[in-house]
Amino acid sequence: MTDATVAIRNAVKPYLASLEAGDTVLVAVSGGADSLALAYAILKESQANAITAIGVTIDHQLQSGSNIQAEKVEAQLKRMGYEKVITRKVVVTTQSGLEAGARDARYQALAACAAQEKATQIFLGHTRDDQAETVLLGLARGSGTRSLSGMAMKNGIYLRPLLGITRAETVAACKEIGIDPWNDPHNGNTEFSRVRVRSEVLPVMEEKLGPGISAALARSASLLRDDADALDEIAQKEMTELDPAQLDCEHLASLARAIRSRILRAAIYAAGAPSGSITADHLAAVEALVTSWRGQGAISLPGGVKVERISGRLSLLAQP
Repeated sequence: MTDATVAIRNAVKPYLASLEAGDTVLVAVSGGADSLALAYAILKESQANAITAIGVTIDHQLQSGSNIQAEKVEAQLKRMGYEKVITRKVVVTTQSGLEAGARDARYQALAACAAQEKATQIFLGHTRDDQAETVLLGLARGSGTRSLSGMAMKNGIYLRPLLGITRAETVAACKEIGIDPWNDPHNGNTEFSRVRVRSEVLPVMEEKLGPGISAALARSASLLRDDADALDEIAQKEMTELDPAQLDCEHLASLARAIRSRILRAAIYAAGAPSGSITADHLAAVEALVTSWRGQGAISLPGGVKVERISGRLSLLAQP
């Protein structure tokens, strides 16, 4: 085995070792080098742990002949040694953009497959390069610490063991094991912000600032995730002492802004705002009710949530 193959297999070992014999896991495979290298490593390492690995490929139906690519992935996985491969077709909606719509459809399909197969974990092939791109996208959006912390190695049933592995290593591993990876045409479409970061922004940063930018961004993400986790934990402890529908403004004003903003966001979602719908501008308007009170009126938020300051308290109600 090459150093790349060894590194990838070593990356997945701890996650498989933490599971119990007889567990079933899913591996999401697009056919690209990252997911194919991951699938190979999972298959080889799962055998020693008596873990059943099932490959899953999602046909987003966004390109003519997408079913052919899905069939190719299925054939590759079976040649690799997978006894069971699931191909799931999805319909992508574009209200929130093509990228977001495809991601949402993909995760919904993976969650449904996990429930169907009683899988305990779903492995995803995101690499260190993907992490660097995610951090830069979060920086461009001005989304705060949580966004800048990038993707988590473990998030519920989802595992990303390759966040310390480079894209070049997955390509080298595929070459070593004789797998021909697919290059998704969307990876060259500069209409997508992630593609522009990958093909235009990161190369310029490497050229002007020197090599190692992706590794540095990934390290920053890890440090920021530790900070974000600590702040979330403090905010959650505060929340146990509060009524999220009636928040005392004097108490909120006494808290550090990083804690207060987390409490406000959590309370708004608890009142019924759709997950991910609250922006920095929404939060700033609610924050002003606490720290810059000048008799402002009620604020209407996504999901029909209404926030109003009444007698020194924030009242959060879901409107019909």
